[in-house]
Amino acid sequence: MNYELVLVTGCCGFIGCKVSELLLKNGISVTGIDNINDYYDPMLKEWRLQQLRATIPASGAANFSFHKCDIANFEEVKTVFANYKIDAVINLAARAGVRASVEDPWIYLDTNLKGTLNLLECCKTGNVKKFVLASTSSIYGDNNKMPFNVMDNTDHPLAPYSATKKGAEAMCYSYHYLHGIDVSIPRYFTVYGPAGRPDMSIFKFIKNIDMDRPIPVFGDGRQKRDFTYIDDIAEGTIRCLKPVGYRIFNLGNDNPVELMYVINLIEKQMGKKAKIQWLPLHPADITATWADIDSSKELLGWSPKTSIEKGIEETIKWYMANKDFVRSLKD
Repeated sequence: MNYELVLVTGCCGFIGCKVSELLLKNGISVTGIDNINDYYDPMLKEWRLQQLRATIPASGAANFSFHKCDIANFEEVKTVFANYKIDAVINLAARAGVRASVEDPWIYLDTNLKGTLNLLECCKTGNVKKFVLASTSSIYGDNNKMPFNVMDNTDHPLAPYSATKKGAEAMCYSYHYLHGIDVSIPRYFTVYGPAGRPDMSIFKFIKNIDMDRPIPVFGDGRQKRDFTYIDDIAEGTIRCLKPVGYRIFNLGNDNPVELMYVINLIEKQMGKKAKIQWLPLHPADITATWADIDSSKELLGWSPKTSIEKGIEETIKWYMANKDFVRSLKD
């Protein structure tokens, strides 16, 4: 892949930061954009940005530039494209959160669908031929057999978040068909790891257990997730820069585990018992996820390397090393 400069949207986000860091380490320059919104405490996004700036290779092999920009604002996006010769786009800017999308669906429409359209229009105008769109395992809903295959029907998303991601996938196909943009769409399965999103279960569990606060568990805790470690996700995302025409890929650990198993792992590694606050299962939650990753192995040469046990260990290590900072973050 002969890419000199990649535009990474959402570069201050959990996945965007790690992808940007890995690109820089591979000698590829990154133009990062992020609106640093307040879906969760912006201090964590600023922290990630500082970490990212610290990873710029001393050799000068790659450069990093940052612009505060909202992909839902077409004029702002056009300005970024006008100032750089972009070889590829990795669109990781998204309004995330299944449950939150039920409360405020409009902002999900603006970022996830309109934002993707703005980027695709700029790719068309600027002759950028490679586009990677981050999508989600929640797009499979509750109607498919497991493991979820990329050819499964995804016409029944359970929440506005997954519905807008489905729309973005369809929009990408239109621009591939009409304008020849090469598109890869990784569907992520429950990503976790150091400096993760505070609203995600593993981050919340570790912080609350350490602070002797109850952890919220929806349903009976028997629901299964294909938890996938951030480093594996970042590597798979960069492999998606490979020219493929138009392809969808599952990026998952291929090893679903019960939520209670994860809680028990955290308890064991932290040496503390969790106080559980049992809550009703949310209607937008799916009961289980499991990724069929055969096409990712075959076409991308990608497979996950990090077990849930090792991943939890690394996440707790990061938390302990940054405990004061994490505790200062607003819930």
